[in-house]
Amino acid sequence: MPFSPDDRTSGGDATSSGAPAAFPGVRASVPLLEPPGWAVSQRALFDLLDHAWRRFARDFTDPDGRLKYNGRLSTRDGVDDFYEVFFNWPQLYLLGGADDLLPASERHWEGVTRQLTELGMLQDEFERGYDWFHQGESLLLLYFLCMADPERWSERALRFAELYVDPAKGNYDPEHRIITRPHNGSDPDRQGLSNGDAYPWLPSEARTYGFPLDWILPDDAPSYPLSEDPRLGQEMRERMGVGDTAVNLAAAGLVLNAWILSGDRRYRDWIVEYVGAWRKRAEDNGGMIPDNVGPDGVVGSLHEGRWYGGHYGWSWPHGWHSVGHAACVAALAAATVTGDEDHLSFVGATLDTLLEQGTTMAFAEADSSLQSKWVAQLGPDIDTPTLHIPFRRNDEGWFDHNPVTPAVPVALWHHTAAPADRARLERIREASGIDWRTVRSFRAKEESGHEEAWFAFLAGDDPGYPERILAAAQAQVRHRLTRMDRYRDLDVPEADIHLWQQSNPVVTEALVQLTWGGPQVLYNGGLQQARVRYHDGEAGRAGLPPEVAALVTSIDPEATCVELVNLSPDRARTVVVQAGAFAEHTVASVRYTTCEDDSWVGDMYDYGHGEPAVTEAEAPVGSHLLTVELPASTRIRLTLRLELRTRTPSYRTPFSADAPAGSGAGLRGGEGGK
Repeated sequence: MPFSPDDRTSGGDATSSGAPAAFPGVRASVPLLEPPGWAVSQRALFDLLDHAWRRFARDFTDPDGRLKYNGRLSTRDGVDDFYEVFFNWPQLYLLGGADDLLPASERHWEGVTRQLTELGMLQDEFERGYDWFHQGESLLLLYFLCMADPERWSERALRFAELYVDPAKGNYDPEHRIITRPHNGSDPDRQGLSNGDAYPWLPSEARTYGFPLDWILPDDAPSYPLSEDPRLGQEMRERMGVGDTAVNLAAAGLVLNAWILSGDRRYRDWIVEYVGAWRKRAEDNGGMIPDNVGPDGVVGSLHEGRWYGGHYGWSWPHGWHSVGHAACVAALAAATVTGDEDHLSFVGATLDTLLEQGTTMAFAEADSSLQSKWVAQLGPDIDTPTLHIPFRRNDEGWFDHNPVTPAVPVALWHHTAAPADRARLERIREASGIDWRTVRSFRAKEESGHEEAWFAFLAGDDPGYPERILAAAQAQVRHRLTRMDRYRDLDVPEADIHLWQQSNPVVTEALVQLTWGGPQVLYNGGLQQARVRYHDGEAGRAGLPPEVAALVTSIDPEATCVELVNLSPDRARTVVVQAGAFAEHTVASVRYTTCEDDSWVGDMYDYGHGEPAVTEAEAPVGSHLLTVELPASTRIRLTLRLELRTRTPSYRTPFSADAPAGSGAGLRGGEGGK
């Protein structure tokens, strides 16, 4: 039933629990007799993760938070590999991890930052200059820290964004609307793509990815050693080491983070200007995102007119895997700050073009350069014919075929909830020869990869998904605990610094999907997407309270369904449900389950109980927050009618002194920000 701040029951009330009294609320009254398996498994995963991150910190880090590493770093590569280890630790805190996980995550950021500064990799706490495929990965930890404690991290986040928004910092040319070089950051003197005369390409990388600028040498050219190959030396520096490249679009995530923190219109305007320039270039290129822009602002001016061939672009080394993710990060940023979903069109158009080039084959027969990723993800289905799209393009045409990675189309659909974006996913599923309900226990670098099965669950085709994905997550944590035991005493050499990522036992994809109703964050620099988030009304912090489990079974804005279960036999809990990752949505109304008749308990001498009579009630909300009181051993199902993106995104919490109640300022039809 709805409650007011004046209500007083054994379950507590909005005021006494710490949740602001101004927010609407409902109270659970359906008894929890047989806890659902997913709820028990979810809380067990929280407990296991709490043990696991502590073990990792003990075995692989020093007291000041840095990683145990005695070597040097001989190239520009490596910063991301230090930060990535902890990227989802504050995310776990935001989901409901332990209270001390947030200060631990902050300590690791600070320790690693000191460590990398000593190694000569950072200047003023920021990457001196490297590509945004890797910088985006490095910054995920910072973004989640900002989300968890905006007041503490705001100064750094805004200072870092100024490196791109302020042209005086040397990274941005407002006249041509370009980031001035592929390797960019805090050191304006860092030029080119490597510290030596030749790009440090290893023989194994050459075999896997080939060479950049493959068109500058005729077929009968002599074979060069890597240190003398012109495709890795002067030609590469002059054609690929200056100007803009599509992967720089991921920098929009850094500026979006600053806008959410501050509301400063300068950050909004920069995103609109920079992303808009790339959108126009895509439109001029027949809908395909080009990957290179010369210092003169002209696509292909350093590549003899080619729209492909830029650094971390279509030809080399990853194609769509890098271009698509960076473009999606940028398009979502532009759509977020303006409320205009048309900004997503150039990403969708490029993806649709790749889908038109798709072909059905078994992965075992594909020319994929991402073998290690797909072998683990597909398992025995590497021999199953399924839809593949080309990830790369050169003068010979499209090549490097891979199964469709769902991260980008899922991110587009989650943002818009548009029938067209859902229909694209349905077409991809229909063309797949692999059952999307399949759940395998693997952990990709991106800590994602189960979007297909999640989509099938949301479509109503797989009610057993929650328990299976939670079991897969358990398996990955336990696997990594064993890996940690094997390698904890290793003096890690530079060549093996990925060991830390491979041993990080924190897995959050399942919890993000099931509790927030969102996909895992886009790994190359995205900000979190979620239909709902939670705050502990008693503790006054982000995340689910102890002993409470949550399951989002639908993310349809007209019927976003959330089940909340309080497993505690004797403790009431208060959950503040927030609409959106950044409180950007409005809960117009809520329909919820209730049980007003306690006759199910039976008489004093009955040997059993009856079936609780569960009915539904409905109440208006009109806020971005809904307080839910959960007496001991109760459950409730909420059907939220959401109005998407009606409020300016913010990191403010329900417990902030300036947390607004009521309708709030909206983005639709306006610009948002200050």
